[in-house]
Parts: sequence; structure tokens; C-alpha cells
Amino acid sequence: MAEQVVELPAERDTVAFGESLGEQLRAGDLVLLAGPLGAGKTVLTRGIAAGLGVLGRVSSPTFVLARVHPAGARGVPLVHVDAYRLGGDLAQLDDLDLDTDLEASAVVVEWGEGSAERLSADYLVVRLERREDDVRVATLEPHGAWKERV
Repeated sequence: MAEQVVELPAERDTVAFGESLGEQLRAGDLVLLAGPLGAGKTVLTRGIAAGLGVLGRVSSPTFVLARVHPAGARGVPLVHVDAYRLGGDLAQLDDLDLDTDLEASAVVVEWGEGSAERLSADYLVVRLERREDDVRVATLEPHGAWKERV
């Protein structure tokens, strides 16, 4: 399937879109969030976490690089990574052992485009833009098996 574009007029729409995406995620899924500062990557991740039903408050893991949110009733934990500070340093990304986490968790990587794709041939890029009217636009770019799922 080709790219899909979704308009997200308000923060609640971004959260709701994330929830619907989170409801579809399963262990082994990799989602890369791309977009400038303030585009809504962490807000989208909050929605994904709600859809997965994971435990714990979702906030940007910029200073810790990664947070693990334990599984809720669905049984799928969420690993939330902020690769912004890595600046493309693949050695630091390797140190996070995300390939191990990917087997048992859904992994969402903010700022991961250009480095985290190598973790799996099957991944979804969600590109977020913030228009001048403050509406967010999400473009879904499926890769591998995600082409059949989006």
C-alpha cells in the first residue's frame, strides 16, 4: 500500500490517531516517528501507549534515551526511544539493545529515521508536520510487512 495522509486538527486527534495505531501494534513492531520539534511525536506516542494499554506515564525520553512501559492487559510492552541526542551515532543505538527489545515489545523511535530502520525490514514511518494553522499532518510510510497492514 502507498503512503497515507491523515490530518490531525487538534491534540486530541493526534492522541486518538495514536490510540488506533497502538491498538494494531504487536510485539516485534517498529514505528519510527519523524518530524521537527513540536510536530507532535511525543503526543502521538502517548496515544500509541493508550492503544497498547501499557502502564506508566508517557513523556519524552530525551535525557534517558529510552523508557520501557510495562505491558498492560494486551501483554505487549512499549519501548519508547528518543534518538535525537544520538545524532546518528549507531554505536549508541546499538548500546540500547533495541533489537532484543523488538522481539518482545512494540518499539517507537522518535528521531529514528536514518538509523533505526536497520533494526527491522518491517517498519512504519509516521512523518508529522505542523502547518501554519497549527494542524498536524501525519504521513504514513509503510515498509516491508507494514505495506499490507496500513
